[in-house]
Amino acid sequence: MANVVFVINDENATVVDRAFKMVENVIHGDHGSVALVFLIGVIFGGIIQYTRVDKFEKIAGFAMLKDTIVPKMLFMTVGLTSIGLYFMIDAGMAHYHVKPIILQGLVIGGILFGVSMAILGKCPGTGPVSIAEGRIDVLIGAIGGLLGGLVFTLYYDNFFKWLMGDSLGKTILPNLFEGHEDLTTLIFGIALVIISIAIPKIELEDKEETKNQG
Repeated sequence: MANVVFVINDENATVVDRAFKMVENVIHGDHGSVALVFLIGVIFGGIIQYTRVDKFEKIAGFAMLKDTIVPKMLFMTVGLTSIGLYFMIDAGMAHYHVKPIILQGLVIGGILFGVSMAILGKCPGTGPVSIAEGRIDVLIGAIGGLLGGLVFTLYYDNFFKWLMGDSLGKTILPNLFEGHEDLTTLIFGIALVIISIAIPKIELEDKEETKNQG
């Protein structure tokens, strides 16, 4: 929201000014160096390219339960990241900002997100990769997402705040098992990794790649 407010209030700011502002936010936000953030982005993009989960067939197939590459990748990623991130935070090497549990907003937002993701065939992570590949349809979807974010920001207090419902507070899974936080994190992460491996590999045929090979 802070970035949107910056753009609205500074009408004379150029695109270059706004780009430098985003870089400053990274530098002063304790997110690590710009070079490290850039490197992580490159690695993430490379993984997306290698697994091809930026393809419409993968996301749409996941929505129709006819392609399991996306859930296999998600469970594996969340499992490994949960363990790594938790112990990095425990060691003082990283930190996170826990969001409040707003059940009504999560249900409504989850439905909208799932429907939109199935229609567009992309998610916020794979979308930019597809845009970099020159896919105009995804670019239009991204513009729609930015406009949606703008509307949400402008009308949050007047409409969306009551629609989202009451906050149930902030908590994370390990906090529910006081005294066994480390063990809880390990069990949770390992369980997700096992689920990822156990999910059978099913893939929809990528018509575009098949056509290019032909």
